[in-house]
Amino acid sequence: MKYSYPWLAFGLGLVLSLVLYRFGTTASGEGMPLLTALLMSEFGFLVTAIAAGTGLRDLAKQGMRLATLLLLAGNLLLVANFLRMGLMFWPQGAG
Repeated sequence: MKYSYPWLAFGLGLVLSLVLYRFGTTASGEGMPLLTALLMSEFGFLVTAIAAGTGLRDLAKQGMRLATLLLLAGNLLLVANFLRMGLMFWPQGAG
């Protein structure tokens, strides 16, 4: 099976998201350091955003396929999740 970038980015994004949910910073200062959590959420955002763009390109090339649509939706949900978590971790942020 050929692994394309959107599949790999989706898997990496899921792992990063789970790590941030489990070990991310809290208001009491527990968990991983703030800068580490912010860098992880930014890295996950960029990786999955690029994968979503690649998925859109694949969708335009190959046509409407269910696997491509689901992968694109998954990467877009991860993009929104990493954006939300990054804003939540930011001191005096939107969260």
